[in-house]
Amino acid sequence: MEEIFLEAQVRQEIGRAPAKKLRTESFIPAVLYGQEKEPIVLKIPRRNFLHLIHEHRSENIIISLQIKDDTKKKSRPCLIKEVQHDPVKGDIVHLDFQEISLTKTIKVNVPIATKGESIGVKQDGGSLEHILWEIEVECLPTDIPKSIEVDISSLKLGDNIHIKDIKFPGNIKVINEQDAIVITVAAPMKEEVPADALEGEAKVELEVIKEKKPDPEAEGKEGKGKEEKK
Repeated sequence: MEEIFLEAQVRQEIGRAPAKKLRTESFIPAVLYGQEKEPIVLKIPRRNFLHLIHEHRSENIIISLQIKDDTKKKSRPCLIKEVQHDPVKGDIVHLDFQEISLTKTIKVNVPIATKGESIGVKQDGGSLEHILWEIEVECLPTDIPKSIEVDISSLKLGDNIHIKDIKFPGNIKVINEQDAIVITVAAPMKEEVPADALEGEAKVELEVIKEKKPDPEAEGKEGKGKEEKK
């Protein structure tokens, strides 16, 4: 397992104003939640964290948090618990980390990665629908997979892949129900014209026909009038 380091410093001040000031100084306010320990308020260099998530795009990476507190430096293994973004600008405004033990199992959500192209989609125009995007598993932190790969190449219209159809490593316990549907191939949607629209079209056609339908009596009178003038 690759060891990933991230520097952090203990914050001396907490609150909105100090946190806002930290952001202007290129730090991200953060909190480390421990196992049966008091949370530690931290500040993380923004540049270092952005580089980390760019290089390692999985949320389940184990980070060795290098915490500096005056003259001491402690290393704490942890996972990213939550990343908060500014709702307008999208910038990262706060981080939560969860300290873990490398010798105790934990529950995490692992993303699903599809392999291949479904026959039902490719040949019959169906649509691939993800009922589940993640699968909850329990394992040691060092055994957490980056993703769960699912081969969809043999799926036809109406076919499903359930949890029980997926092969998992022996060191992973699946928490989801075995009968839960993960992926399905739905039949293509047929475009239906609303009944009221058809009725509207019929009415328009009848009105046009009525307008264009000749009046025999009017034509007879018109023809007779012309003959009398002659």
